[in-house]
Amino acid sequence: MTPPWIAGFPRRNARRLAALAAVLAAFAAARLPTLSARERHALGGRFSFVRLELPSAGPVSTRRMRAVNPDFERIRGWISSVGAAVALYDVDGNGLADDACWVDPRDDRVVVTPAPGTGERYAPFALVPASGAYAPGTTAPMGCLPGDLDEDGRADLLVYYWGRTPVAFLRSAGGPPAPGAFTPREVVAGSLRWFTNAATLADVDGDGHPDLVIGNYFPDGARVLDTRHPDGETMQASMSRSFNGGTNHLLLWAGARPGAAPAVRFREAPGIFAPRAARGWTLAIAAADLDGDLLPELYFANDFGPDRLFHNRSRPGHAALAPVEGVRTPATPRSKVLGRDSFKGMGAEFADLDGDGRLDLFVSDIARPFALEESHLAFAGAGDPRRMRDGVAPFRDRSEALGLSRSDWGWDAKAADLDNAGAPELLQATGFLRGRVDRWPELQELAMGNDFLLRHPASWPRFGPGDDLSGHTHLAFFVRAPDGRYHDLAREAGVASEQVTRGIAVADVDGDGRLDFAVAGQWEPSALYRNRSPAAGTFLGLRLLLPVDGRPAPTRVVPGLPAGVRGRPAIGAQAVLRGAGGAPRPAQVDGGNGHAGKRSPDLHWGLGRHPPGEPLRVELRWRDAGGRPRAETLRLAPGWHTVLLATGGSR
Repeated sequence: MTPPWIAGFPRRNARRLAALAAVLAAFAAARLPTLSARERHALGGRFSFVRLELPSAGPVSTRRMRAVNPDFERIRGWISSVGAAVALYDVDGNGLADDACWVDPRDDRVVVTPAPGTGERYAPFALVPASGAYAPGTTAPMGCLPGDLDEDGRADLLVYYWGRTPVAFLRSAGGPPAPGAFTPREVVAGSLRWFTNAATLADVDGDGHPDLVIGNYFPDGARVLDTRHPDGETMQASMSRSFNGGTNHLLLWAGARPGAAPAVRFREAPGIFAPRAARGWTLAIAAADLDGDLLPELYFANDFGPDRLFHNRSRPGHAALAPVEGVRTPATPRSKVLGRDSFKGMGAEFADLDGDGRLDLFVSDIARPFALEESHLAFAGAGDPRRMRDGVAPFRDRSEALGLSRSDWGWDAKAADLDNAGAPELLQATGFLRGRVDRWPELQELAMGNDFLLRHPASWPRFGPGDDLSGHTHLAFFVRAPDGRYHDLAREAGVASEQVTRGIAVADVDGDGRLDFAVAGQWEPSALYRNRSPAAGTFLGLRLLLPVDGRPAPTRVVPGLPAGVRGRPAIGAQAVLRGAGGAPRPAQVDGGNGHAGKRSPDLHWGLGRHPPGEPLRVELRWRDAGGRPRAETLRLAPGWHTVLLATGGSR
């Protein structure tokens, strides 16, 4: 017989039990879906990589922090948190993207080298600006952006810095790459102090030539690395609404002179960004055509203020950009609305993450468990792209639904199908400051404090040698499971070594159809991860080029990736793969999107078990050398193809 006090318990405590049930239901709903150990092993076991350190061009320094302006001495660790960068590209013209240009902050050296394991085709060497144009004590390189700036069919390298404007190293001689084969040229007149942390190439005005988009961080003219001139240096004005950073720039291509004494000219697009939109402490830039007019939209990921998406309304020779913002609903926090967010944007990548045939946008922020847990963002298409004409960004954040909202302190991110299964993986650099003393409590206090104190470095906690902020994390390796959600399988894939990283570059360095990737280590070695995935599927790869001789010519397809095919990357050209099952699969030629990592401009699709000899339909759209829109459909068998796109000549 049940005692009366037990029998009456549910009735007397009905409200309490209902509240407890609601709490338990909310807890269950908030928990992230997980994979079993068997499922994780099965998904992660599809991948295999060999890690090879990138070679330097001489002895490597043992320093682990920069010398800084005395005003910044107490936050020296914070100031020293960026600088590592890496790019993969075909520098020597052998047809393969098997060369690396990487920045090592340990000695502020910009190194050009064959990718490890691809043969000693030339000796690693450093890129150094012309005599008198670089002051090591007050200047530091932040990134290397490959491209064909003078449009002669040879690889050029643009290096951007803290403390000065970028320098274009133009390839001026044939033969193996070497210091004397590159001529340094200024791209901006005058002795300006910029603090650049992002740069990409994109044909913004649609004239058929690559323009240069620059994202600056500290205020122009600052003396961040000058140890001799304390002069009231400032930090951001707010943690989430700061508009006192460096000025961003759009430099339109204005002409070039190839040959033994090459040169390239750019002209500023004045007033292209409104003052508040131009000074957002930018750490990453991404460009992609989102509405199908062959003009790239621009996204700026900003550290201490809302990120910005600009709708492109240009015409050849005249650039015009208009800011667009997402629409907030009652169920959407403002921090997750595109253009109104308040997180710390540090990486940006366009890719079709949900497999619906449209480009999505992934943005790295800070998502440290039990610390400054904001959220990474995954903006998916949510309406007609033509709404951008009305100032509306038709995107909504789906990061939580896709499993991409959380990892750690995120930086550069790259999407790539690394096992050719037909869906992209997402790589993300992580970590901030590596040390022994956890400084998250101090940073949390700073983030919650009075914004009026932030701009004064003397009011900050100390972040210096020995301090740690997310310094013991690993590269995030997100794999899409059959349910459509992504899971970090870095450990199962064998890439979970503890390291603070910044930039990620992706390329097929040996032409075997399996994408490799390089990771830039901050104050630590940088490395190439050679792809040895044992059961990779078939693939289709395209190298889309524009002819460099200026003569009208039809489209020409060359099998493979042979050396000696003269052309320049068709930056912004688009390809849609059809006939491989599922939704159409879009891709666009990347001119250098992201924070500190630059992928090869080649396009790549994994095909899973698609028969190797069965052709696929590929729809191409591009602007030719004269800026004229073009379109063509090809049927191509799996494998690599070099495509010289049709052109009607210059305007």
